[in-house]
Amino acid sequence: MKVVRNYLYNAGYQLLLVLLPLITATYISRVLTNTGVGINAYTNSIISYFVLFGSLGINLYGNRQIAYLRGKPQEMSQAFWEIVLLRIFAIAIAFIGFFIYLPFSKYPTFMLFQAINLAAVILDISWLYMGVEDFKKTVTRNTLVKILSLVAIFIFVKNKNDLGLYIIILGLGGFLGNLTLWPFLKGIVSKVNWRQLHPFRHLHPSLALFVPQVAINVYAVLNKTMLGQMSGTVFAGYYYNSDTIIKTVLALATATGTVMLPHVANAFANGEKKKVNQMLYDSFDFISFLTVAMMFGLAGLSLHLGPYFYGPGFKPVGLAMLLETPVILLIGWSNAIGTQFLLPTNQTKEFTTSVIIGAVTNVIINFPLIYFWGLNGAILATVISEACVTGYQLWVVRKIIKYRQLFLNLPKYLLAGLVMFIPIFWINNTVHTSILSIGAEVLLGMIIYVLMILLLRPTILEKAKKMLAERKAK
Repeated sequence: MKVVRNYLYNAGYQLLLVLLPLITATYISRVLTNTGVGINAYTNSIISYFVLFGSLGINLYGNRQIAYLRGKPQEMSQAFWEIVLLRIFAIAIAFIGFFIYLPFSKYPTFMLFQAINLAAVILDISWLYMGVEDFKKTVTRNTLVKILSLVAIFIFVKNKNDLGLYIIILGLGGFLGNLTLWPFLKGIVSKVNWRQLHPFRHLHPSLALFVPQVAINVYAVLNKTMLGQMSGTVFAGYYYNSDTIIKTVLALATATGTVMLPHVANAFANGEKKKVNQMLYDSFDFISFLTVAMMFGLAGLSLHLGPYFYGPGFKPVGLAMLLETPVILLIGWSNAIGTQFLLPTNQTKEFTTSVIIGAVTNVIINFPLIYFWGLNGAILATVISEACVTGYQLWVVRKIIKYRQLFLNLPKYLLAGLVMFIPIFWINNTVHTSILSIGAEVLLGMIIYVLMILLLRPTILEKAKKMLAERKAK
């Protein structure tokens, strides 16, 4: 039940991280217009590269390393401070690179504001709490800060001239959120001898996870950058808005990765290989159950949801969302295999290869697809890249896991999703779009999907019943 509780905490927080920008999006899109949204998306994509370098793969590495050592408090404490020092060194170099780049920037003032996001990385120790599977502290403290940021946006951002202020508020939200985690170190980390710390011993293993993070960043951020250069910052904004809604929905599924990584890593460190494989089957099945419903549900709503949500000037977002919905399923699967299985079982090379394949594919096909089809070409490039990542990861684990057990319930989920999609898509394109109609369509879709699941009876129902019975027995 601890895993379930941590999943609910993390799912709630990950949903909050993308939901709050989504809540503000309908307001910001109208206040800052598509030009302001595009500039923010473009400059944020640039600062993401410096944040990536400064992070140095430490969030994944630190999470896993703390999980490995949490039974040895003194060793864990030493590793924590060494990793913190290593990150400070990496951020310092990232800032040097940033200030070298700044004079050549298209929007130097806005880039300075975006640099707050880079400074916030220094204070990020969320990986420690994830490693010890204490998600409550990170969620509750950061939630309060994020809500305050939301309130500040509505109070202070009033017109298109407030773009800089909007960027500052978002950056400060991350900075203060990370800062709130430090007061709770006393109960987790003990005192160490600073002269015995060797931060650079973590450099090589963190770099091993830095490479896949670079590759992931290529096809997560490069599309916005290339769209901004080839088609204009307005199209980068369209892509950003489409991707924001997709990632909002996806957060519920990918939250399992952060929760399961330390759990699987600890089981792997204790030699429980059968338990590790069973956790993959259960997690993959749960993610399939969720993501199939999300994919078909959002696809049914997308054509009119995007333009209605963001307002006039954002019509292209609708079709972009429809084309992008398959990544919900693909990223869900790659999260289960990559983040929840390959990384905690120390198969970093295989994970790295998968995301490099996705990044290379994205770079190669981005140029022709964006050139001929602009925004929709960038979306298609994203879907194809994610398919390559997931396909390779499935091939890598072919001798370790049983495909039949992995995909046992998938046909039932797909059938339930398709039956849900047809009436939702028809209604969405027939009736006038409003908050009431969207709410009714979402509710109807959930009812149809649940009824189909009850009718088809996949094994996830038995697992849910067993879990509830165990909880009642306690």
